[in-house]
Amino acid sequence: VHAANDELRKKLVPTTKYTMHELRKGLIDTLLYKPKRLRAIMLEVALIKDINVHPEAAEELAEFAKVIIDSVPGAKLVVNLIPFNDIGHPTYRKPSDEDVKVFQNILWERGIFTHIR
Repeated sequence: VHAANDELRKKLVPTTKYTMHELRKGLIDTLLYKPKRLRAIMLEVALIKDINVHPEAAEELAEFAKVIIDSVPGAKLVVNLIPFNDIGHPTYRKPSDEDVKVFQNILWERGIFTHIR
């Protein structure tokens, strides 16, 4: 998803056609059709220094995820945080390990299970 904020997400994924609200609704509707034991979802976020690794972005993602968890009985949601690999891009850089841990801790504190890849 890369960002729960539509404006930022559109900058990061310019080909996106749907708002985060529309995506979340579609995801919830799909999960509700599945048996409870199959209601697993992984959200992946590439974290980019000075772009989407700030606490506000973590709060927005936590809220996005909590709505899914609260709307889908038995949902098992995991967020996979992927620090951007620094490949010499002029704008996008790898975030610090500390910033990634702060982001993860915000999600953990809100009950969102989170991995760092």
